[in-house]
Amino acid sequence: MAGNPSSGTPTAKALKPKLPWKTRIFITLLSAFTDASRRSNGTINRRLISFIDFRAAANPTPVRGIRTIDVIVDPSRNLWIRLFVPSDGAGGRNLPIVVFFHGGGFAFLTADNQTYDIVCRRLARKIPAIIVSVNYRLSPETRFPAPYDDGFDTLRFIDSGGIDAVAGHLADPSSCFLAGDSAGANIAHHVGRRWAGNGGWKKVKLSGLVLIQPFFGGEERTKSEIALAGAPLVSTDRTDWLWRAFLPEGADRDHEASNVFGPKDFGELEKGFPPAIVVIGGYDPLQDRQRRYGEGLMARGKEVRILEFPESIHAFYIFPGMADGVKLVEEMGKFIWSHSKQDKEAE
Repeated sequence: MAGNPSSGTPTAKALKPKLPWKTRIFITLLSAFTDASRRSNGTINRRLISFIDFRAAANPTPVRGIRTIDVIVDPSRNLWIRLFVPSDGAGGRNLPIVVFFHGGGFAFLTADNQTYDIVCRRLARKIPAIIVSVNYRLSPETRFPAPYDDGFDTLRFIDSGGIDAVAGHLADPSSCFLAGDSAGANIAHHVGRRWAGNGGWKKVKLSGLVLIQPFFGGEERTKSEIALAGAPLVSTDRTDWLWRAFLPEGADRDHEASNVFGPKDFGELEKGFPPAIVVIGGYDPLQDRQRRYGEGLMARGKEVRILEFPESIHAFYIFPGMADGVKLVEEMGKFIWSHSKQDKEAE
C-alpha cells in the first residue's frame, strides 16, 4: 500500500525534542567522542572511539529466545555477518530473512556493537525473522562503493547456501528483505538496486526494503537541514564530513550514492526494485530528502509507504524507552510479513 510522503517540511523547531535524560546524556557523550575522533586530515582516531564502542560477543545459547552466530563471508576483507535466529520459529512457518545494515555514517559502529546487537535481537524476536547483520567495511579506510559491494556479496553468499547450516530449515530466502537505519538504509537502497539489475539468483528473492531514516544528501541545503542544522547526531557539520570521508576523492554531495534521483543518479530505477517502507522523524534534518526519495519512488511507479514519527530524532528507535521505537518495530513486522511469500500464499 502506497503512502503519501508530501506532508510538508516543518519550519524551525522552537523547542528541543523531549528525550529521557539517560538518552540525552548518551547522545551528548556519543557526539563528543565521534566529533573528537574526526581528524582534520579526513581520518578517524579509531583508538579514541573504541572507548565508547562496546562490543557484544555472539552467543549460540538462546537468550530470550534468540541465538546469535558469526559467519565469515570473505576473510580477505574481513567481511562477516552476525545471524540472529529465533529458537522457536514462528508457529510452524518458515521465517523471512532480513539483511540488516547498521547506521553510523558509513564510518562508525559494527555488527557486533552492543547497541545494534540489542536492536537486532529485538527485531528477530518481535517480527519474528532471521536477522543477518552485515559487518561491512567502513570509511574513510574504504570508500564508495565498498559497503555496497559487501552488501551485494552477502546476498550472493546467502543465495549460495552460506547460512543454511546455521539457520537450518527456518530460513526462507524467497522472502528476503533489506533493512537498515541512516547510512545502513542508504546501503539497503543501493544493494536493492543492484539485486534488481542482476539476474542468476537461485534462492534469494527480495520482497521489500525497510529504510529507517535513510542518510541521503545533496549540495543544495533543504529547509529541514537549515532549520535543524544543529540536531543531535546528524548536524550539518557532521554529515558534510561523513560524505567527504565516504564519497570518491573530488566528488560532491550530488554524487549518485548520496543524492538519489538527483542530477548525477545512476539512471532509470530497475524494473524489479522491491516495495519499500521509509521511516521519517520530525526532528531529523534529513527528513526533506527522505520525503523526496519517497516521492521519487512513487514517480517511478514503485510501491512505497511513508511512516512518520513527528516527535522523533534521528536514530530514535535504537534508544530504550522510546515509545515510537516500539511502534516502529510493530510496523516493520506488519510490512515484512504482509510482503512475505508465505503470507501471500496463505491469502
